[in-house]
Amino acid sequence: MLQQFARTGRYTAAICAAPGVLAHAGLLEGRAATSYPGFLKPDSAPGIRLREDAVVIDGKVVTSRGPGTAVPFGLSLIELLAGKAARSAVQERLQLPSV
Repeated sequence: MLQQFARTGRYTAAICAAPGVLAHAGLLEGRAATSYPGFLKPDSAPGIRLREDAVVIDGKVVTSRGPGTAVPFGLSLIELLAGKAARSAVQERLQLPSV
């Protein structure tokens, strides 16, 4: 199913340990990606470029690190699917603290 989504140009997204599933399906080959520390390794997919960013978007594949990155992950998906204005509207309503 994941490979079918990729072939049809749909987004695939995974957070925490789930990017390992994308790697196993061959969707992270030659891509930048992130996951919960230790779940993706340099040999998880040929040419994978591991990153420590909260959210990594590489083409139509979106990965995120873990529970603490769920909000930026969700906001990134909203922006990809509905645009920056939609992301801003949702983000404003969340009342996120500035850090």
